[in-house]
Amino acid sequence: MSNSETKQPVSRLFPEVESFAKKALKYKSKYSFYFEEVEQQEKCHITIANQNKLNFCTYSYLGLINHPGIINGALKALIKYGCGTHGVRLLGGNLSIYAELENALAKFCQRESAMVLSSGFLTNQTVIRALVRPGDVIYCEARNHASIIDGCKLASAEVKTFKHSNIEALEKSLQAENDVRRKLIIADAVFSMDGDILDLPAYLKLRDSVNNTYLMVDEAHSIGVLGENGKGIEEHFNISPEQGIDIKMGTLSKAIPGNGGYIAGNKALIEYLRFHVRGYIFTAALAPTTAGASLAALKVIEDEGKQRIEKLWRNVKHLRLRLAEHGIATTASRSPITGVLIGDEELAFEIAQRCFDQDLFVMPVAYPAVPRRSERIRLNVHCDHTLEQIDIAVTILSDVMQGVLGHKKAS
Repeated sequence: MSNSETKQPVSRLFPEVESFAKKALKYKSKYSFYFEEVEQQEKCHITIANQNKLNFCTYSYLGLINHPGIINGALKALIKYGCGTHGVRLLGGNLSIYAELENALAKFCQRESAMVLSSGFLTNQTVIRALVRPGDVIYCEARNHASIIDGCKLASAEVKTFKHSNIEALEKSLQAENDVRRKLIIADAVFSMDGDILDLPAYLKLRDSVNNTYLMVDEAHSIGVLGENGKGIEEHFNISPEQGIDIKMGTLSKAIPGNGGYIAGNKALIEYLRFHVRGYIFTAALAPTTAGASLAALKVIEDEGKQRIEKLWRNVKHLRLRLAEHGIATTASRSPITGVLIGDEELAFEIAQRCFDQDLFVMPVAYPAVPRRSERIRLNVHCDHTLEQIDIAVTILSDVMQGVLGHKKAS
């Protein structure tokens, strides 16, 4: 090589990383809402870049993020325990507040026992692995949350995925299995991208009709939402705990405003999991403040839940009605989550940006969160939204969609 030649720099990145980095930079520069920092959040509004936006992206279904009783619970735990633990729970980090929280969760879920992990994703990812062994088979609902799908991939059992809400296909596959083989069905209670509710009675009937079959249900979006008292999908369908779900999974980051995940079940199950779940054994516990907030949140739901849930479902019904009146196509939602179907990633982002420009904060959802060509805008309501705010949101969304999609058709 001559001295005049310039040596080209060698990229130290995988090609797909470079490609995605360019796409992310494009989206960041084009869409001002994309991954923008939230400066403040209060009830139905958030502040971004000093601008107040009407928020329809929340998971705080019961509006508890700024509840003074819950903030006080977090502060008390902070003062008593400090900011963290001395280690993992099996090695000196097992604070008494964790036992209080687990007992409260077990009572709330109407189970003998419960265990808490530091994130909902970690809970599914590591508990599923601990539940099964080689020779078992897992039946995974096609639209389960990514944490469930990853948990199934990490497990040593065979995994069979069945189509969304296709109980007939699941039944056929189960009945073809050997009676001796252990079978674990896993599904969401409320599907986070579509908002529809699991047909729990049908799943329980199928479980009971096939030997050696167990049911695990992820209640991330149903606790605090479904049932008169927010107890979840069993209360929604009026099913007794004795006849209900074998392994109840839930999170502390939706209606309960914090972070973390939990498993509730019989005492023997939970005792077994404490010594076999790698995400529990080898990961630091929740921050004490989160445990304190979650404990207080359960008390608030017990005391105020009925009123908040009634308002929540009033808003759910009103949102559905207004979307239908505007002729907006949606997912088959039966919950506070509603997907507005767009079918194109860039159009979904463009619609979200134009809504943002009119002070409505909604989010586009694209692959891999949903299949390609089913891209959407996702709307989440909570109990503090007023009917007027819902009307405003739907009017803005409808006008923006007509402008964007009408322009697309014309071009």
